[in-house]
Amino acid sequence: MHAPPATEIATLISTGLAVVDPSLAVRWLNPAMGEWLGVGTRSALGQRLDAFVREPALAQLAERAMAERQVLQLRGAHVVLARGRPVTADIALQPLAEGTVLIEVHPLIGDIAEPTPLSATLRGFAHEVKNPLAGLRGAAQLLQRRVAEADLKNLASLVIAEADRLSALADRLLRHGGVARVAPVNIHELLERLEVLVTSEPSSPRIRHDYDPSLPDSSGDSDRLLQVLLNLARNAVEAGATTLIFRTRVEHGVRLGEPHARSALRIDVIDDGRGVPDALRDNLFQPLVSGRPEGTGLGLALSREIAREHGGELRFASEPGDTVFSLFLPMEKPHG
Repeated sequence: MHAPPATEIATLISTGLAVVDPSLAVRWLNPAMGEWLGVGTRSALGQRLDAFVREPALAQLAERAMAERQVLQLRGAHVVLARGRPVTADIALQPLAEGTVLIEVHPLIGDIAEPTPLSATLRGFAHEVKNPLAGLRGAAQLLQRRVAEADLKNLASLVIAEADRLSALADRLLRHGGVARVAPVNIHELLERLEVLVTSEPSSPRIRHDYDPSLPDSSGDSDRLLQVLLNLARNAVEAGATTLIFRTRVEHGVRLGEPHARSALRIDVIDDGRGVPDALRDNLFQPLVSGRPEGTGLGLALSREIAREHGGELRFASEPGDTVFSLFLPMEKPHG
Protein backbone atom coordinates (compact mmCIF):
# COMPACT_ATOMS: atom_id res chain seq x y z
CA MET A 1 0.00 0.00 0.00
CA HIS A 2 1.15 3.51 -0.78
CA ALA A 3 1.90 5.79 2.16
CA PRO A 4 2.95 9.45 2.05
CA PRO A 5 6.34 10.62 3.28
CA ALA A 6 6.84 10.90 7.06
CA THR A 7 4.05 8.38 7.67
CA GLU A 8 4.69 8.22 11.43
CA ILE A 9 4.22 11.98 11.79
CA ALA A 10 1.17 11.96 9.50
CA THR A 11 -0.34 9.22 11.66
CA LEU A 12 0.03 11.36 14.78
CA ILE A 13 -1.33 14.69 13.56
CA SER A 14 -4.99 15.57 14.05
CA THR A 15 -5.66 16.74 10.47
CA GLY A 16 -7.53 14.12 8.45
CA LEU A 17 -5.34 12.79 5.61
CA ALA A 18 -6.00 10.15 2.95
CA VAL A 19 -4.21 9.00 -0.20
CA VAL A 20 -6.44 7.86 -3.07
CA ASP A 21 -5.85 6.59 -6.61
CA PRO A 22 -7.62 7.97 -9.74
CA SER A 23 -10.76 5.92 -8.97
CA LEU A 24 -10.84 7.35 -5.41
CA ALA A 25 -9.86 3.96 -3.97
CA VAL A 26 -8.25 4.54 -0.57
CA ARG A 27 -4.55 3.59 -0.54
CA TRP A 28 -3.80 5.01 2.93
CA LEU A 29 -5.42 7.16 5.60
CA ASN A 30 -4.45 8.35 9.06
CA PRO A 31 -6.52 7.78 12.24
CA ALA A 32 -7.85 11.35 12.20
CA MET A 33 -9.37 10.79 8.76
CA GLY A 34 -10.78 7.44 9.87
CA GLU A 35 -12.40 9.10 12.88
CA TRP A 36 -13.89 11.86 10.73
CA LEU A 37 -15.27 9.37 8.21
CA GLY A 38 -16.47 7.01 10.94
CA VAL A 39 -14.51 4.06 9.56
CA GLY A 40 -11.55 1.93 10.66
CA THR A 41 -8.24 2.70 8.97
CA ARG A 42 -7.75 -0.92 7.88
CA SER A 43 -11.30 -1.61 6.73
CA ALA A 44 -11.23 1.50 4.50
CA LEU A 45 -8.21 0.37 2.47
CA GLY A 46 -9.16 -0.50 -1.11
CA GLN A 47 -12.65 0.97 -0.81
CA ARG A 48 -13.74 4.08 -2.70
CA LEU A 49 -13.66 7.24 -0.64
CA ASP A 50 -17.09 8.26 -1.94
CA ALA A 51 -18.53 5.21 -0.16
CA PHE A 52 -17.92 7.10 3.10
CA VAL A 53 -18.33 10.74 2.05
CA ARG A 54 -20.89 12.01 -0.46
CA GLU A 55 -19.53 14.99 -2.38
CA PRO A 56 -20.13 14.89 -6.16
CA ALA A 57 -17.24 17.26 -6.95
CA LEU A 58 -14.62 15.16 -5.17
CA ALA A 59 -13.88 12.70 -7.99
CA GLN A 60 -13.69 15.48 -10.60
CA LEU A 61 -11.34 17.55 -8.42
CA ALA A 62 -9.09 14.54 -7.80
CA GLU A 63 -8.80 13.98 -11.56
CA ARG A 64 -8.05 17.67 -12.15
CA ALA A 65 -5.43 17.75 -9.38
CA MET A 66 -3.60 14.80 -11.01
CA ALA A 67 -3.93 16.13 -14.55
CA GLU A 68 -2.90 19.71 -13.72
CA ARG A 69 -0.34 18.76 -11.04
CA GLN A 70 -1.57 21.47 -8.70
CA VAL A 71 -3.29 21.75 -5.34
CA LEU A 72 -7.03 22.30 -5.56
CA GLN A 73 -9.30 23.34 -2.72
CA LEU A 74 -12.97 22.91 -1.96
CA ARG A 75 -13.89 25.48 0.71
CA GLY A 76 -16.93 25.23 2.95
CA ALA A 77 -18.07 22.00 1.32
CA HIS A 78 -21.35 20.60 2.68
CA VAL A 79 -20.83 16.83 2.62
CA VAL A 80 -22.66 13.83 4.03
CA LEU A 81 -20.73 11.19 5.95
CA ALA A 82 -21.61 7.69 7.13
CA ARG A 83 -25.14 7.20 8.52
CA GLY A 84 -26.25 10.41 6.78
CA ARG A 85 -24.34 12.77 9.09
CA PRO A 86 -24.06 16.23 7.40
CA VAL A 87 -20.87 18.20 8.03
CA THR A 88 -19.04 21.20 6.62
CA ALA A 89 -15.33 21.11 5.84
CA ASP A 90 -12.51 22.66 3.83
CA ILE A 91 -10.98 19.97 1.59
CA ALA A 92 -7.60 20.22 -0.16
CA LEU A 93 -6.38 17.84 -2.89
CA GLN A 94 -2.66 17.60 -3.62
CA PRO A 95 -1.17 15.42 -6.40
CA LEU A 96 1.50 12.93 -5.31
CA ALA A 97 3.77 10.54 -7.14
CA GLU A 98 2.46 7.37 -8.81
CA GLY A 99 -0.76 9.06 -9.90
CA THR A 100 -2.20 9.38 -6.41
CA VAL A 101 -3.78 12.32 -4.59
CA LEU A 102 -3.42 13.39 -0.95
CA ILE A 103 -6.75 14.58 0.43
CA GLU A 104 -6.64 16.82 3.51
CA VAL A 105 -9.77 17.68 5.51
CA HIS A 106 -10.35 20.54 7.96
CA PRO A 107 -13.81 20.19 9.55
CA LEU A 108 -15.61 23.46 10.23
CA ILE A 109 -18.13 24.36 12.89
CA GLY A 110 -21.66 23.87 11.61
CA ASP A 111 -24.26 26.59 11.67
CA ILE A 112 -25.38 27.23 15.24
CA ALA A 113 -28.74 28.83 15.88
CA GLU A 114 -27.58 30.99 18.77
CA PRO A 115 -23.77 31.08 18.89
CA THR A 116 -22.22 32.22 22.15
CA PRO A 117 -19.45 34.86 22.06
CA LEU A 118 -17.02 32.08 22.85
CA SER A 119 -17.97 29.86 19.91
CA ALA A 120 -16.39 32.08 17.25
CA THR A 121 -13.17 32.28 19.25
CA LEU A 122 -13.02 28.51 19.62
CA ARG A 123 -13.29 27.92 15.87
CA GLY A 124 -9.78 29.28 15.35
CA PHE A 125 -8.57 27.78 18.61
CA ALA A 126 -9.26 24.23 17.37
CA HIS A 127 -6.86 24.50 14.45
CA GLU A 128 -4.22 26.16 16.63
CA VAL A 129 -4.16 23.64 19.47
CA LYS A 130 -4.63 20.19 17.96
CA ASN A 131 -1.47 19.74 15.91
CA PRO A 132 0.84 20.95 18.73
CA LEU A 133 -0.93 18.49 21.00
CA ALA A 134 -0.24 15.67 18.54
CA GLY A 135 3.44 16.65 18.42
CA LEU A 136 3.57 16.75 22.21
CA ARG A 137 1.99 13.32 22.38
CA GLY A 138 4.48 11.91 19.87
CA ALA A 139 7.42 13.31 21.82
CA ALA A 140 6.06 11.82 25.05
CA GLN A 141 5.68 8.43 23.35
CA LEU A 142 9.31 8.50 22.23
CA LEU A 143 10.41 9.50 25.71
CA GLN A 144 8.37 6.70 27.25
CA ARG A 145 10.13 4.15 25.04
CA ARG A 146 13.63 5.45 25.76
CA VAL A 147 13.69 6.04 29.51
CA ALA A 148 14.16 3.28 32.05
CA GLU A 149 13.10 5.02 35.28
CA ALA A 150 9.56 4.17 36.34
CA ASP A 151 8.86 7.74 37.50
CA LEU A 152 9.80 9.18 34.11
CA LYS A 153 7.69 6.59 32.31
CA ASN A 154 4.74 7.53 34.52
CA LEU A 155 5.22 11.22 33.74
CA ALA A 156 5.35 10.45 30.01
CA SER A 157 2.14 8.43 30.36
CA LEU A 158 0.52 11.39 32.08
CA VAL A 159 1.52 13.70 29.19
CA ILE A 160 0.09 11.22 26.65
CA ALA A 161 -3.18 10.86 28.56
CA GLU A 162 -3.58 14.63 28.89
CA ALA A 163 -2.79 15.22 25.21
CA ASP A 164 -5.46 12.66 24.29
CA ARG A 165 -7.97 14.19 26.69
CA LEU A 166 -7.41 17.73 25.42
CA SER A 167 -7.53 16.65 21.79
CA ALA A 168 -10.82 14.83 22.38
CA LEU A 169 -12.15 17.81 24.31
CA ALA A 170 -11.30 20.18 21.46
CA ASP A 171 -12.98 17.81 18.99
CA ARG A 172 -16.20 17.63 20.96
CA LEU A 173 -16.32 21.34 21.69
CA LEU A 174 -15.75 22.39 18.09
CA ARG A 175 -17.61 19.84 16.02
CA HIS A 176 -21.13 20.55 14.91
CA GLY A 177 -23.43 20.12 17.89
CA GLY A 178 -20.60 19.76 20.41
CA VAL A 179 -22.65 17.26 22.39
CA ALA A 180 -21.29 16.33 25.83
CA ARG A 181 -20.73 12.65 26.63
CA VAL A 182 -22.91 12.33 29.71
CA ALA A 183 -22.19 9.48 32.11
CA PRO A 184 -22.04 8.95 35.89
CA VAL A 185 -19.15 10.93 37.42
CA ASN A 186 -17.58 10.29 40.82
CA ILE A 187 -16.58 13.84 41.65
CA HIS A 188 -14.03 12.81 44.28
CA GLU A 189 -12.24 10.55 41.81
CA LEU A 190 -12.25 13.49 39.40
CA LEU A 191 -10.67 15.72 42.06
CA GLU A 192 -8.01 13.08 42.77
CA ARG A 193 -7.18 13.11 39.06
CA LEU A 194 -7.03 16.90 39.22
CA GLU A 195 -4.59 16.71 42.12
CA VAL A 196 -2.23 14.47 40.15
CA LEU A 197 -2.21 16.97 37.28
CA VAL A 198 -1.70 20.03 39.49
CA THR A 199 1.07 18.50 41.62
CA SER A 200 2.92 17.28 38.51
CA GLU A 201 3.52 20.87 37.40
CA PRO A 202 6.41 23.13 38.49
CA SER A 203 5.81 25.21 41.63
CA SER A 204 2.84 23.07 42.57
CA PRO A 205 0.81 24.20 45.59
CA ARG A 206 -0.08 22.19 48.67
CA ILE A 207 -3.43 20.41 48.24
CA ARG A 208 -5.96 19.91 51.03
CA HIS A 209 -9.32 18.12 50.90
CA ASP A 210 -12.64 18.91 52.55
CA TYR A 211 -14.96 16.30 51.09
CA ASP A 212 -18.52 15.29 51.89
CA PRO A 213 -18.10 11.50 51.68
CA SER A 214 -21.86 10.92 51.38
CA LEU A 215 -22.15 12.55 47.94
CA PRO A 216 -23.66 10.35 45.22
CA ASP A 217 -22.26 10.24 41.72
CA SER A 218 -23.09 13.23 39.56
CA SER A 219 -23.92 13.13 35.85
CA GLY A 220 -21.87 14.81 33.17
CA ASP A 221 -18.93 14.75 30.80
CA SER A 222 -15.95 13.96 33.03
CA ASP A 223 -13.35 15.36 30.59
CA ARG A 224 -15.13 18.70 30.29
CA LEU A 225 -15.71 18.96 34.03
CA LEU A 226 -12.06 18.17 34.67
CA GLN A 227 -11.12 20.97 32.29
CA VAL A 228 -13.22 23.43 34.32
CA LEU A 229 -11.56 22.42 37.58
CA LEU A 230 -8.09 22.40 36.03
CA ASN A 231 -8.63 25.94 34.73
CA LEU A 232 -9.64 27.07 38.22
CA ALA A 233 -6.64 25.41 39.87
CA ARG A 234 -4.14 26.80 37.36
CA ASN A 235 -5.59 30.29 37.65
CA ALA A 236 -5.12 30.06 41.41
CA VAL A 237 -1.49 29.05 41.03
CA GLU A 238 -0.90 31.88 38.57
CA ALA A 239 -2.39 34.24 41.18
CA GLY A 240 0.30 33.21 43.65
CA ALA A 241 -1.60 30.55 45.62
CA THR A 242 0.53 28.25 47.76
CA THR A 243 -2.39 26.18 49.09
CA LEU A 244 -5.50 24.88 47.33
CA ILE A 245 -8.49 23.34 49.09
CA PHE A 246 -10.87 21.08 47.16
CA ARG A 247 -14.23 21.09 48.94
CA THR A 248 -17.48 19.28 48.08
CA ARG A 249 -20.92 19.94 49.51
CA VAL A 250 -24.63 19.60 48.75
CA GLU A 251 -26.47 22.90 48.40
CA HIS A 252 -30.27 23.13 48.59
CA GLY A 253 -32.60 25.55 46.81
CA VAL A 254 -29.97 26.79 44.37
CA ARG A 255 -30.96 29.07 41.49
CA LEU A 256 -29.22 27.88 38.32
CA GLY A 257 -30.35 30.28 35.62
CA GLU A 258 -34.12 30.60 35.47
CA PRO A 259 -35.08 27.26 37.05
CA HIS A 260 -34.35 26.19 40.59
CA ALA A 261 -32.60 22.97 41.50
CA ARG A 262 -33.89 21.34 44.67
CA SER A 263 -30.35 20.30 45.40
CA ALA A 264 -27.03 20.83 43.67
CA LEU A 265 -23.52 19.51 44.03
CA ARG A 266 -21.10 22.33 44.84
CA ILE A 267 -17.39 21.87 44.13
CA ASP A 268 -15.22 24.63 45.59
CA VAL A 269 -11.65 25.41 44.60
CA ILE A 270 -10.32 27.64 47.39
CA ASP A 271 -6.95 29.39 47.23
CA ASP A 272 -4.81 31.81 49.21
CA GLY A 273 -3.58 33.81 46.22
CA ARG A 274 -3.86 37.48 45.35
CA GLY A 275 -7.57 37.32 44.48
CA VAL A 276 -9.53 38.67 41.51
CA PRO A 277 -8.67 42.29 40.66
CA ASP A 278 -11.56 44.70 41.17
CA ALA A 279 -11.37 45.88 37.56
CA LEU A 280 -12.11 42.36 36.26
CA ARG A 281 -14.90 41.24 38.59
CA ASP A 282 -17.86 42.32 36.44
CA ASN A 283 -16.49 40.82 33.22
CA LEU A 284 -14.40 37.94 34.52
CA PHE A 285 -16.24 35.23 32.58
CA GLN A 286 -16.27 37.11 29.26
CA PRO A 287 -14.01 35.87 26.41
CA LEU A 288 -10.62 37.57 26.08
CA VAL A 289 -10.72 39.03 29.62
CA SER A 290 -7.52 38.20 31.52
CA GLY A 291 -5.61 39.60 34.45
CA ARG A 292 -2.28 38.55 32.94
CA PRO A 293 -0.56 40.20 29.94
CA GLU A 294 0.18 36.78 28.45
CA GLY A 295 -3.26 35.35 29.25
CA THR A 296 -5.71 34.36 26.50
CA GLY A 297 -8.87 35.11 28.49
CA LEU A 298 -10.47 31.86 27.26
CA GLY A 299 -10.17 29.65 30.36
CA LEU A 300 -12.94 31.05 32.55
CA ALA A 301 -15.22 31.83 29.60
CA LEU A 302 -14.94 28.23 28.45
CA SER A 303 -15.38 26.99 32.03
CA ARG A 304 -18.65 28.85 32.52
CA GLU A 305 -19.93 27.61 29.15
CA ILE A 306 -19.18 24.02 30.17
CA ALA A 307 -20.89 24.53 33.55
CA ARG A 308 -24.03 25.89 31.88
CA GLU A 309 -23.96 23.10 29.30
CA HIS A 310 -24.38 20.75 32.30
CA GLY A 311 -27.32 22.78 33.64
CA GLY A 312 -25.04 24.28 36.27
CA GLU A 313 -23.22 27.51 37.01
CA LEU A 314 -19.79 28.87 37.92
CA ARG A 315 -19.50 31.59 40.59
CA PHE A 316 -16.82 33.17 42.71
CA ALA A 317 -16.17 35.21 45.84
CA SER A 318 -12.75 36.74 46.23
CA GLU A 319 -10.54 38.83 48.44
CA PRO A 320 -6.75 38.70 48.80
CA GLY A 321 -5.75 35.48 50.52
CA ASP A 322 -9.21 33.87 50.25
CA THR A 323 -10.73 33.20 46.83
CA VAL A 324 -13.46 30.62 46.24
CA PHE A 325 -14.59 29.49 42.80
CA SER A 326 -17.68 27.28 43.02
CA LEU A 327 -18.93 24.91 40.33
CA PHE A 328 -22.62 24.06 40.85
CA LEU A 329 -24.08 20.96 39.18
CA PRO A 330 -27.75 20.00 39.56
CA MET A 331 -28.26 16.68 41.32
CA GLU A 332 -31.62 16.31 39.58
CA LYS A 333 -33.37 17.92 36.67
CA PRO A 334 -34.11 21.56 37.54
CA HIS A 335 -37.73 22.65 37.74
CA GLY A 336 -39.47 26.00 37.55
